[in-house]
Amino acid sequence: MKEIERQLEIIRRNTVEVIEEQELREKLKNSLDKNIPLRIKYGIDPTAPEIHLGHTVPIKKLKDFQDLGHKILFLIGDFTARIGDPTGRNETRPILSEDQIKNNLSRYKEQVGKILDLPKTEFVYNSHWLAKLTLEDIVKLASVFTIAQILEREDFSQRYKSNKPIFFHEFLYPLLQGYDSFVLEADVEIGATEQKFNLLAGRTIQEAFGQKKQVVITMPILRGTDGKLKMSKTYNNHIPIETDPDDMFGKIMSIPDDLMEEYFSLITTLDEDTFKKLIKENPRNAKGMLAKEIVKEFFNEKIAEEAERDFEKVFKEKQAPDEMPEFFIEKGALDNEGKIAIVDLLFNSGILPSKMEARRMITQKAVKIDNQTIEDQYARVKVRNGQVLKVGKRKFLKIRIKE
Repeated sequence: MKEIERQLEIIRRNTVEVIEEQELREKLKNSLDKNIPLRIKYGIDPTAPEIHLGHTVPIKKLKDFQDLGHKILFLIGDFTARIGDPTGRNETRPILSEDQIKNNLSRYKEQVGKILDLPKTEFVYNSHWLAKLTLEDIVKLASVFTIAQILEREDFSQRYKSNKPIFFHEFLYPLLQGYDSFVLEADVEIGATEQKFNLLAGRTIQEAFGQKKQVVITMPILRGTDGKLKMSKTYNNHIPIETDPDDMFGKIMSIPDDLMEEYFSLITTLDEDTFKKLIKENPRNAKGMLAKEIVKEFFNEKIAEEAERDFEKVFKEKQAPDEMPEFFIEKGALDNEGKIAIVDLLFNSGILPSKMEARRMITQKAVKIDNQTIEDQYARVKVRNGQVLKVGKRKFLKIRIKE
């Protein structure tokens, strides 16, 4: 019994709901009695190529289960991504092509490996079984739910009341996510609070098909850098876990103060008493520690210390960091006077993703070369070896001329 209570204490940490805890207790007892690990499911649709800090909240809970000796089933929704999860949306998601999905998938494992022990993680793809479903199978699956039950979902209900379209394929999404749980024989499924309906659908389908119901664990939704909306690439308030360490450090330093407790609790391993005391005594130092702890989590301590020093130089001492990426420009790309259009320099160097974004940043007076602000988007700038190109507050690039 002591071991069950120990595991439950770890599992409960940072969760919103455990449905049902008594069932989880029984599953843990059976697992210990028979020495068979529980099957823990978590699914993510590859709708974007990067994983951000918000995704890491449920993945860290997977790590808790993994450290307790249970089996992690990391489900890649390569089939359901073609439908688009309607959860939390007031409009229909665009349907992704197979090429878009493959591109997004390319770095998922490497990113997940920053948190989970990959050799002990089983990656599964729901196209392996969902693509084989017949019309008869889908009708059987659909018969488990009523339209009234589906419309109880807040997102569907809001769209229905406001006369916004709900397409039939969107109704299928929670059914297919629930069917995943049946195929995988999941004992536990983890997801964000907004996923609760879909997670409970798994319990309903498992029971309807004669399988023991999974326990559902919901996790808090991490707010983005704006402090208002959930972290999402869509809202441009996200922090990718594979971003540049300096950029990660700087973005964390930019969050509103009232987000610090949330980030400390959900992303770091610091105990609550320590970070609450620090926030109360010195919010500025607390935020610095938060940024350092998170960078250390996804890189290492040395890189975190370097990011901290670079931040201090850039923001306190108004200096450029000691180390920065370099861009080697071909001499042939320059005109006879050694000049190049500033927009081309910004885009070709990769410091900005498009020429449109380059023009926007110049208009905002956010582009500097050797500390001189560029205000004309049509300017041609003289390029010299070792010049420092700066965009915004945190992006630096050293220019090298390739002979």
